[in-house]
Amino acid sequence: MCVGTFIADTGLWLIGAPLANTALSPRGVPATLALLEYSRQPFAMSESSTPAIVVEELTKHYGDVKALRGIDFRVEPGEIVGFLGPNGAGKTTTMKILTCSTIADSGRAAVAGDDVGEDPQAVRRAIGYLPENVPLYDEMLVYDYLQFIAGIQEVDAGEREERVRQVADRTGISDMLGRPIAALSKGYRQRVGLAQAIIHQPEVIILDEPTTGLDPNQIVEIRDVITTIGDDATVLLSTHILQEVSAVCDRIIIIDEGRIVADGPIDELKTDADAEDLEQLFRHHTAPTPTT
Repeated sequence: MCVGTFIADTGLWLIGAPLANTALSPRGVPATLALLEYSRQPFAMSESSTPAIVVEELTKHYGDVKALRGIDFRVEPGEIVGFLGPNGAGKTTTMKILTCSTIADSGRAAVAGDDVGEDPQAVRRAIGYLPENVPLYDEMLVYDYLQFIAGIQEVDAGEREERVRQVADRTGISDMLGRPIAALSKGYRQRVGLAQAIIHQPEVIILDEPTTGLDPNQIVEIRDVITTIGDDATVLLSTHILQEVSAVCDRIIIIDEGRIVADGPIDELKTDADAEDLEQLFRHHTAPTPTT
């Protein structure tokens, strides 16, 4: 049996030596990774009406802490859905389960028709994932990094050059391809993270706080990139920036204390809660009840 390394922050599973203490190849690729075999088969885009994401009665505990308390929701193909909630509400735990980075205690989750517990490899093939802290190799050039990820994701060798150029153009980093990742601003690092998430043309893209630490101009730029990405994929977006959600999302799901407390189109939810804006709606469902 091969020794395996799962890169939890990227949703990648590699067969071979561990990642720690690796030397870099002449082009900046970790030498041990360059020799690893990626354990999966190419993924074909689904043309069925299968929901992009299904979550049913999902629970997760960390000791005595109930992170998820039997949540249910679905996301249909092509939707851009905002996944909102206070800190500690269960958002990141849910996304970790969907990306096969952690295991639920009970319930079921599926991505593009594949169960995360029964066929995690197929789920990883269907997902592009941008975690809050983007996993990048600072020593590498942007071009080399994207070529490396394309190889890990088993993009056909003859298509990698064009695919790198396509995602670079789409995420606005074409002028950065020759620069070391260490020299990039926070905004451009996020763009590179988005590029690696879509380079294998996944059906579902999961974004965890993609605009954290960005200035207002950078936020608008990343928001535009997310909207563009949503033209070809289903997007689940977790963020605390409510203007971002209003600008790009078709629908929102609000989670609080491990439970889904609201799910639907923004305007309908605002009407139901008699809320003037998304901030009022969010507080209506998540603000602590005043004590007397």
